[in-house]
Amino acid sequence: MSTVNTSHKLGNPVYPIMFAIGICHLFNDSLQAVIPAMFPILADEIGLNFTQLGLISFTLNMVASLLQPVIGFISDKKPMPYALPLGMSSSFIGMAGLAFAPEYWMILVSVIFLGLGSAVFHPEGSRVSFMAAGSKRGLSQSIYQVGGNSGQALAPLIGAFILAPLGQKGAALFLLVAAVGIFMLSKISAWYKKQLEESVSKKKKALLSSLPSLSKKQIGIALILLMIIIFVRSFYVTNMTNFYVFHLIENYDFTIRKGQLFIFIFLALGAVGTLFGGPMADRLGRRNVILLSTAVPIPLCLVLPYVPVWAVILLLIFIGFFIMLSFSVTVVYAQELVPSKIGTMAGLTVGLAFGMGAIGAVLIGIFMDHLGVYTTMIIVSTLPILGLVAIALPKDRRNTVQG
Repeated sequence: MSTVNTSHKLGNPVYPIMFAIGICHLFNDSLQAVIPAMFPILADEIGLNFTQLGLISFTLNMVASLLQPVIGFISDKKPMPYALPLGMSSSFIGMAGLAFAPEYWMILVSVIFLGLGSAVFHPEGSRVSFMAAGSKRGLSQSIYQVGGNSGQALAPLIGAFILAPLGQKGAALFLLVAAVGIFMLSKISAWYKKQLEESVSKKKKALLSSLPSLSKKQIGIALILLMIIIFVRSFYVTNMTNFYVFHLIENYDFTIRKGQLFIFIFLALGAVGTLFGGPMADRLGRRNVILLSTAVPIPLCLVLPYVPVWAVILLLIFIGFFIMLSFSVTVVYAQELVPSKIGTMAGLTVGLAFGMGAIGAVLIGIFMDHLGVYTTMIIVSTLPILGLVAIALPKDRRNTVQG
């Protein structure tokens, strides 16, 4: 069996589409970031308790998590070019409800619309990124995913500079973001439709993979290992995003604002790691970058609960960068494991991340209530060790495919 160069087979990347879908991903995830940023406002203006706030977060993540692979599976059978602007329209409706809803049940309904919009956007957006990638699948997926991670990283800033002074109705400003997203996605969908029409006679082009031929059993095992890696990453990042601030407040006497700044740095470096991960994977191989992303953070995470305050910021920078290095790479690796199910694999991997985030938030909250903040941080710090299952992933070829 011979190998041929991927660049020749896959063609040239379409950079305008790659960047446009990445920007739309930023829009989509910044809309979602409004929800946790609004929690203090909802608690103050509507009088919601912590259980109700937790249920809002759980509802958003579970709707997005459960529907993503379903929508991905459906679109693999019958591609839906104009699902993207329709999904953003759902988010527009949800954001309008979030800004003006006077009661709790209406907020939950609004969050369902936002979750549905996200569930539609992620697998279809990933498919567009895949189609526009040409020979730069890692780079394209990184540009796409860094848009989303950047949107999520904006949550502390949205809360501090928009919602705190303007209150619940300040969320209405993000209707402009959704409107611009609908316009851009309509243009992208027209390109998407044209590509589908042109690819009827070129189906093999989309099926090329950097992985060797694998049996169904090997593919199944590899997918299970990927799910474990995604579980570890999502669980740990959820802990850092939602709960690590309490550790900073309790053990380092931080103010809430200072603690949120540290969390923002962690998330921002995660976005940088996501951007670098794809191009690194194109050059070094997908499995190698996934292994690097899982191995390097382990000792850093283990010592984080014990270090003095001056070391916290350094560790957060390196942990954030390396733990998110594989975010886009795991999506591409899954798509190349099952290249005929691009949307399903994107929905499964990214959807699982949402689901694990929702479940992780509930479990960590329970741990903190019963074991305390410090003990919970120590327990969670050991979780990245499970990511070493990446050693067992099948090796891929750098810029080569089976021929």
